[in-house]
Amino acid sequence: MTEFTEIPVVRLGERSDEEIADDFRAAYGATGFGYIVDHGIDQALIQAVFEVSRQFHTLPLAEKQAIAVDTTHRGYIAINTSTDVNSSLADVTKPNQSASFMMMREDASVDPNIYLSGPNRWPELPQFREALETYVEVMSGLGRRLMGIALLACGATDFSILSAFDEPTIWLRLLHYPPQSKASPDDLFGSAPHTDFGCLTLLAQDQVGGLQVQTPAGNWVDVPTNPDAFVVNVGDMLHRRSNGQLMSTPHRVINRSGRERYSVPFFFDPHVNTIVQPLPGTGHPRHNPLIFGNFLRSELEAAYEAHKPGKN
Repeated sequence: MTEFTEIPVVRLGERSDEEIADDFRAAYGATGFGYIVDHGIDQALIQAVFEVSRQFHTLPLAEKQAIAVDTTHRGYIAINTSTDVNSSLADVTKPNQSASFMMMREDASVDPNIYLSGPNRWPELPQFREALETYVEVMSGLGRRLMGIALLACGATDFSILSAFDEPTIWLRLLHYPPQSKASPDDLFGSAPHTDFGCLTLLAQDQVGGLQVQTPAGNWVDVPTNPDAFVVNVGDMLHRRSNGQLMSTPHRVINRSGRERYSVPFFFDPHVNTIVQPLPGTGHPRHNPLIFGNFLRSELEAAYEAHKPGKN
């Protein structure tokens, strides 16, 4: 596989999805990451989300812990409470050096037949919920368009899978990475090496930097901030859907900048009850079918203290 040294750019704008699919195939078939530009999302809205994120993370710890993440995976995730123990990319024994607020789909109540259903846990901050719900609405539209482009890119002949995104599994995460000492050990990460487990990740990041993507040869390539772009990557489920044509690429975060780092990843995934398998038109299946919710449960129970068996 060709070694890459930088992250490619994929332009949306007013081009047809068929035109964009050629660029998408080139980027995500070789790198798995890309800068998506001309995406149509208002910069003022993106900055409003960063602002409420900073406000949230400066709240007293007791206020954040009052809405600590629960088994529905909504709320505050404190530093040192998640560890990528399932990573095959590094011997990860230390928890991630980041804290976050997690928002998912807003459900009226928990449905015992739908894993991770439930209402969100909101802090008492002016404009916080409004900014996040507005952002999720427009990002879901962008995510759905990119999913259609991804199916075109991998040669799929059946687009009915897009109905699995009529009620998508969405995750909006407001991440805060405190600065790590330059003398911190090599196995201490803001976010340990991992691949994302869903379909698409659409990341807005600040100017601090720290995100790195691993090449096929094992080298790490920096992903500098492009203020006009989202950094978008393919996750494990879309890799399976594409029958391996689109790469789910390892990445990590190390913040040795001496500054606070903030980022806002939006994860756009199918309904948890979706059966994930290679799509017709993508060749002889190289991956066995699985139920997305079952896969999620195993990942979350392994990585997060709040999901350990026996927790409420």
